[in-house]
Amino acid sequence: MTVNLRAVWAPLLASASLAGIVATALGVPAVRLMLWSGFLLLLLALVARWSPARSGTVAGRSGTVAGVLGVVAVSVWPVPLVWETGSWLEISGVAGFWAVPALGAAAAGGYLRRQAARMEQAVRDARRDQQLELARDLHDFVAHDVSAIVVQAQAARFVAEQDPGQAVRALERIETAGLSALASMDRTVHALQEAAGGPTAPVPGLDRLPELVGRFEGGALDADPEAMRELSREADTTAYRVAVEALTNIRRHAPGAAVVRVSVRRAGAGTEVSVTNSAAPRGGGGLLARRRRSGTGLAGLRARVEAAGGTLRAGAAEDGGWRVCAVFPADEKALR
Repeated sequence: MTVNLRAVWAPLLASASLAGIVATALGVPAVRLMLWSGFLLLLLALVARWSPARSGTVAGRSGTVAGVLGVVAVSVWPVPLVWETGSWLEISGVAGFWAVPALGAAAAGGYLRRQAARMEQAVRDARRDQQLELARDLHDFVAHDVSAIVVQAQAARFVAEQDPGQAVRALERIETAGLSALASMDRTVHALQEAAGGPTAPVPGLDRLPELVGRFEGGALDADPEAMRELSREADTTAYRVAVEALTNIRRHAPGAAVVRVSVRRAGAGTEVSVTNSAAPRGGGGLLARRRRSGTGLAGLRARVEAAGGTLRAGAAEDGGWRVCAVFPADEKALR
């Protein structure tokens, strides 16, 4: 059987305070009362630190009552010393003087409580941010691969009877996309392990861009290796996410686009990553195009890009298609 010490402090303070008040009334020697008051100051700080914050609960009310009794007990112990010779003003002054350390002990306990609450809130915020990070990872990477699986499955269904060879190639691409989705899930699990103190796996960057574009049917890549090397690690991984998200949105909202171009090049003092697609053919929607939008893609991506020091633009292209463009500042260490 375990005892919750935090629940003991308030009753202990209340009992000790009542005992001190009774002892003061009975004329116990002042030295003993003063030592007892020191014990009450310690209990006051403990109650202020550990008593429940909600005053509406029974435990919260008991802490408040115990605190008031503690302040009274510490304040009145020297009153008998001036009771017979002093005036009411002197008695009030002595009681008020000794109320100061009692209130100070309560304030010290309250300060420790507030600091602990801030620390707990910081931990909760960090956990929430990590959960959002994992959710964005799943959206950025797994959604891209799953959309590829759906597109290839649709293609295989339509060409299976006329051209079985094309259906086989579509199934191979489905297998590749499925393996990539599993790898993305593995990275998410590694991120959870990292939070628990275990090993982690690196997030992919622009070095994986050729593989990504190669899995996208009709995709073309134009990348400047020098511009890619000028990015910081954070900007590099974020730039890869930009490409993943843009290609995923093309599969969702512009299936059948004849031209899909991914470009990485210098732009002033930084590096520009852009994904451009031509207009999708009319009536070429299919199941994936009819899906409802998740509503979290570009908004979350813009926040990521800005956190990495870059800017993100998305809008209609001149030929009626769509263009997503992110510009990141060059990393000073990479330029040295």
